[in-house]
Amino acid sequence: MMWRLVSCTLCLLVSAQLSLWCVWASAVELDGEVKIEVVYKPEECTQKSKRGDLINVHYDGFLAKDGSQFYCSRSDKTGHPQWFVLGVGQVIKGLDLGMEDMCPGEKRKITVPPGLAFGEKGKDPVPPNATVVFEVEVYSVSRGPRSMEAFKMMDLDEDKSLTKEEVKQYLQLEYEKSGKPRNAAFYEKIMADIFRKSDQDSNGHISAKEYNIYGHDEL
Repeated sequence: MMWRLVSCTLCLLVSAQLSLWCVWASAVELDGEVKIEVVYKPEECTQKSKRGDLINVHYDGFLAKDGSQFYCSRSDKTGHPQWFVLGVGQVIKGLDLGMEDMCPGEKRKITVPPGLAFGEKGKDPVPPNATVVFEVEVYSVSRGPRSMEAFKMMDLDEDKSLTKEEVKQYLQLEYEKSGKPRNAAFYEKIMADIFRKSDQDSNGHISAKEYNIYGHDEL
C-alpha cells in the first residue's frame, strides 16, 4: 500500500512538472525570436535600413504550418511596393525587427513567431498562435521621416513643423542623390501616405510632437 502511495505521488509530481514544462515550452514558442535568412545581398550597399528609415518593399506572407500564402503585396491594391517607416509599428513587430540592416536590392526570408506576429487572436486569414514566414525584397532605403537629423534637414524655416512642400523637397533631394529621380506623382503618393499616418490633427503640417514618436528631446 505504501509503495502504491509513493508511486502515485511520484506520478503526480512528474505529471505536474511535465505540465509546467509544456506551458513554459509553449510560451517560449509563442514569444520566440525572429529568424532571418538572407536569400540575396548585393555586393554594394549604399545605405542599410535602420529604425526610422523610409523603406520601399515587396513582401509575401505564408503560414509556416502548411506554406499557404495569406498576403502578397504584388497583388494587393495596385500591386506597387509598400512604403512604410521602419520600427514604428506600421507593420507587425517581427517585420520591424527582421528588416533592420537591409540593403536596397536585398532579399530575406523572415520567420516570425506568433508573439511577434498576430498573437493569440490571429488576424483573418491568419489563425491564432500562428508562426508566419515573409519573403521580403527591399527596393529603396532613405532617411526619415522619423530620424531627428532628417527633421532638421526638412524644416527649412526652422518653425519645428513640416509642410508638404518641405517634405517633398527633401524626398526629391534624397532620390536625386541616389541617382534615381522620380516624377511628381511618385512624390505626391509618398507624401500623402506620410501625412495620412503622421498629421494627427489633419491641419496640413506635421508638428515636432507628431513627428517625434520616439520621445527624443533633440527638438
